[in-house]
Amino acid sequence: MTTPYGRAACSCSTSLPASSRNCSTSPSPTQRPTTSLPRWGKLTAGTPERTGWFREYHRAAAAGLDGPAAQKTWAISCDGQIAGSIRLRRPGASPSEGGPLETGLWLGRSFRGRGIGREALTLVRAVALRAGASRLQAETTADNAAAQALLRSAGAELAGDGVSSPVTGRISLR
Repeated sequence: MTTPYGRAACSCSTSLPASSRNCSTSPSPTQRPTTSLPRWGKLTAGTPERTGWFREYHRAAAAGLDGPAAQKTWAISCDGQIAGSIRLRRPGASPSEGGPLETGLWLGRSFRGRGIGREALTLVRAVALRAGASRLQAETTADNAAAQALLRSAGAELAGDGVSSPVTGRISLR
């Protein structure tokens, strides 16, 4: 992948189309399942219940946007390490052709500022467009200036104050 900072030896270890396998990112720790499973934070670490939840959640998500979790997550690797992940999710319970899709992006600190997030967002934007979405949206906090800058660079209109409501970026795909 070529970034504004030079060539990065990064690639997605995902099922993105062959033309979109160069990027680097990871999943939000606040990501909630869209199934009826209990929230991750409510389960005690290291227990069979939490392990079962984790497996069930990711099995549901593996089916993609039209599966039971209505989302798809891709792990991103860089220099042989997991750099982060990115996901696409259908908001609401039922798939709607032409509606918005939501994305979430997380990068490990050592992978930030290298153009990896921009590349990953570009790739997931293309997947959303092929899925028939009219808009791509993402939420962040008021103090996450880097996420806001990334969203703006992708053409997002930002709304919300980050205090009484999250900062939401909306990118028109049509």
